[in-house]
Amino acid sequence: MVAMTNADDVRKFLTSRRSRITPEEAGLPAWGGNRRVTGLRREEVAMLAGMSIDYYIRLERGNLSGASDSVLESLARALKLDDAETAHLFDLAHAAATPARVRRRRSPLTVRPNVQQVLDAITAAPAWVRNDRGDVLATNELGRALYLDLMADGGAPPNNCRFTFLNPRARAFYADWERAADDIVAILRSAAGKNPYDKDLTDLIGELSTRSEEFRTRWARHDVKYHRTGRKRLHHPIVGDLDLSFEALELPADPGLRINVYTADPGTPSEDALKVLASWVATQRATERDPDSQAADREDDVSER
Repeated sequence: MVAMTNADDVRKFLTSRRSRITPEEAGLPAWGGNRRVTGLRREEVAMLAGMSIDYYIRLERGNLSGASDSVLESLARALKLDDAETAHLFDLAHAAATPARVRRRRSPLTVRPNVQQVLDAITAAPAWVRNDRGDVLATNELGRALYLDLMADGGAPPNNCRFTFLNPRARAFYADWERAADDIVAILRSAAGKNPYDKDLTDLIGELSTRSEEFRTRWARHDVKYHRTGRKRLHHPIVGDLDLSFEALELPADPGLRINVYTADPGTPSEDALKVLASWVATQRATERDPDSQAADREDDVSER
């Protein structure tokens, strides 16, 4: 099991971000021909951030406690952090300054009835609710049908991170599995920065780190990202290839929960495939409601032959 130590996470995050920036990218002259680091030196980051080298070394060693917002913002600019990375840096600093007993928070595992009603009202697009650790807490009918293998993967609730890295079917389902895997780990890393003492999250990371080399490799990169909008290329076991857009909608009344809604561009094969999937869902619903009638229809078909 992997222990998430705040100081280690800070150190590895800052060093990984520093190593990816060349002096040229930072607008600095590359003095000397034999640099022993692939990216910026510590003194170069300190200069760009407007702080002493001793203070930057203290930060990079994992001690963000007491760092002001202005210091963190200067550091983010020096390291050319994007919005998600900057938020992660602030999360790490907040975790360093907050007593452990205050920050023990679990990801939500249930949704309110009103949220389920919102999902059920979305009838033409797959939709589901997930928490920060990738648990699928609620879906509409099309959402269950779209993620058929994930929903059958076991677990209460089903977990998309576990499905992606531990279920062989995920590689067939995600048309670009490598990208999907990168995204999932980056989202999970962001969640770990916000909630480093979430036991469910810690247990999941430990399980995946133990059982999946692919996960361990990605986790070590310390990449983070927002996952608010984009495209999903999927290969569905019933309707085939799908190219869908998604929007992740925050639920302000339920911190840590998001509704993901998937749509197809009008007039595309993916739109037709979603309609076929909706028809399949309706057939399944009818079978569940009146199995005797369906059996009788099949018997009539046989007798007519």
